[in-house]
Amino acid sequence: MTLRLGLCCQFLDSPIRFRTATHRFVSTLSPTARRTYLAAIAADNATALAAAVERCAELGIGGFRITSQMLPLGTHPVSGYALEALDRNRAIRVAFGRARDLARARGIRLSFHPDQFVVLNSEREDVVRSSAEELEYQAGMAEMVGADTVVFHGGSVAGGAAAAVERLERGLEMLSDCARRVIALENDDHRFSPADLLPLCRRTGVPLVYDVHHHRCHEDGMSVETATDQAAATWAGREPWAHISSPRAGWGAGNPRPHADYIDPRDFPEAWRGRRMTVDVEAKAKERAVVALLSALRGSRKRAKASR
Repeated sequence: MTLRLGLCCQFLDSPIRFRTATHRFVSTLSPTARRTYLAAIAADNATALAAAVERCAELGIGGFRITSQMLPLGTHPVSGYALEALDRNRAIRVAFGRARDLARARGIRLSFHPDQFVVLNSEREDVVRSSAEELEYQAGMAEMVGADTVVFHGGSVAGGAAAAVERLERGLEMLSDCARRVIALENDDHRFSPADLLPLCRRTGVPLVYDVHHHRCHEDGMSVETATDQAAATWAGREPWAHISSPRAGWGAGNPRPHADYIDPRDFPEAWRGRRMTVDVEAKAKERAVVALLSALRGSRKRAKASR
């Protein structure tokens, strides 16, 4: 296995949907009705995850990013719950286990990407605490479903980049060994570049998920090839993750940060071809975009062989 392309969270064409819940509605239910409602959502999402794995395998997609709302409201300060409270006969956990085993059998790599409210280096202690709790919760979900990575951004740059990185390192030290085994950092498109995060990743052993689009939006003087090599080294022999997207308005017009429906094959780095890595395709057209990029890469490989 060399390069895999991954799908992020949702399908357009396949009838696979993940249910969610809102605190506003859940708060209107009695404790018994709330437990029944959330348990049904968790069970349905476990079934949907298995279906997502099967569909990815059918399409030739090698990775799947699981929605962070797989167990919705799990860490909500009022409506939060432990899965054990919903799953007294362990049927839901068994269903997630089936999805885990299926992913392993089909060779589909799984990951999580918490929402933007995870800011482990915030200047506010309550935000740091809730961010750590969210990462611990998602690390527990990752263990349950066999996901090997929970990726999040560096967070705030309040007080300057150096102080922000120091706070981030202290935040990482708060996490359990279980969470530290699966977490990874990602460079973003306006705060933390690869050059900002790589020294921290080397010191802490937390790997870097290299987002090439973010790097092109927020340059640091490092080439794509060098950033790819140095990010891959932080994985210490494990298969690296990376992210790709294309700018909706193109590189020469307007804001390049919003994602396009599809990936322009010219945006796929030459340095990634033939590598052992998983690349999440962050595109609005979801599985259509992943399949289109797969086709484009295979076509270019065939043309390269024919020209030899």
